[in-house]
Amino acid sequence: MYPKVSIVIPFYNDPYVGQAIGSALAQTYPNIEVIVVDDGSTLHAHVIQPFQKRICYLGKANGGTASALNHGIRMASGEYIAWLSSDDLYYPNKLMTQIPFMLERGAQISFSSFDLIDAYNRVTQRHVVPHFPHYSALIRAMIDSNPINGCTVVARKDVLIGIGLFDEGLPYTQDYDMWIRLMLNDVHFHYVHSPLIQYRMHAAMGTVRHHAVIEQEIAMVRGRYRQLLNAYASRHGG
Repeated sequence: MYPKVSIVIPFYNDPYVGQAIGSALAQTYPNIEVIVVDDGSTLHAHVIQPFQKRICYLGKANGGTASALNHGIRMASGEYIAWLSSDDLYYPNKLMTQIPFMLERGAQISFSSFDLIDAYNRVTQRHVVPHFPHYSALIRAMIDSNPINGCTVVARKDVLIGIGLFDEGLPYTQDYDMWIRLMLNDVHFHYVHSPLIQYRMHAAMGTVRHHAVIEQEIAMVRGRYRQLLNAYASRHGG
């Protein structure tokens, strides 16, 4: 049995979006839908046109990544949700690896390692994500960093809906905040020790252009959850 997976691709003025969509459609997993959420783009929307018959295309006013993700999740018909940034790429076996892994363990959410690529699709580093010897080590790591790449995550839609989806008041750290909230609500993150996506590092990416603001937002999220995470890690043997 292959439960349906909805791949949500938020898009805003990104020239790489066609490559992202192509990698989603190239999944070897047989039961997917690809949802592209155009977050009020004024550039590069024509790149999506060749894929229109094979995707669900949703347009909306510009509201940021969290609002685009939330809109796509609400409209998704899949039992599971996967997120793909418009400048990143899935390996063809991502879902065919990750969904059986989750089903075998009864996992509500999982993440994986990833490879880094540059602006020209050249792999610059393989198998990124530190090894955590036990679950409390992952929880502790969340206090000072976000080791979970959002595009490696697959989660049950009902779990994301139940937690309240992404915080649209956080333009850059909506994923960091979401993973912490899920952990604190006893949703266990299962890890696939295999790179299943390519994460693109390039000069135009938001984490480069908005670095100073992102650092301020990270500090705010850390302050909000530090004590709770410390206490939660202690209860889990950390």
